Amino acid sequence: MVDPRETAFPPSPLRLALYEPDIPQNAGTLFRLGACLGVPVDLIEPAGFDASDRNLRRAGLDYLDRLDLTRHLSYGHFRQTIRARGHRLVLATTRGAVAHHRFAFRPGDIILLGRESAGVPDPVQEDADARIVIPMQPGLRSLNVAVSGAILVAEALRQLDGFASNDAQPDGKL
Repeated sequence: MVDPRETAFPPSPLRLALYEPDIPQNAGTLFRLGACLGVPVDLIEPAGFDASDRNLRRAGLDYLDRLDLTRHLSYGHFRQTIRARGHRLVLATTRGAVAHHRFAFRPGDIILLGRESAGVPDPVQEDADARIVIPMQPGLRSLNVAVSGAILVAEALRQLDGFASNDAQPDGKL
């Protein structure tokens, strides 16, 4: 039998932020990602859907109780909060300057994902401390926001040694 303390994640070295998400199913998938990987999520409102507690529960299924979720009434409120805590804002954007796997994540980083329909406005682009991109095949626009979030969170956690302590052995067994 595995001791539950051996499978616990260390405190998360990063956060994930959703900028005014449009699609509740994608937000729910990202909530589930945060809950499963122990990464706190910031929801920057207004959302493009009814973000009442009831609808967030539906989107997040039974994972919402395990999620460290902080809601912000606006981007200004969110930015004021993270600046006061000294976080670096890392924006995922198709206009990113650095490929995500070449970017050096640091403890305290917040990965910001934009709206599915429009990304983030130019002032938010300019406000970001860093802008990263997931390299893709030429001629393709973007990945689904939830898929992008999973790729970025996984890479950041890998770099920051933020996964559970009982990594699989070379033979694939725990």
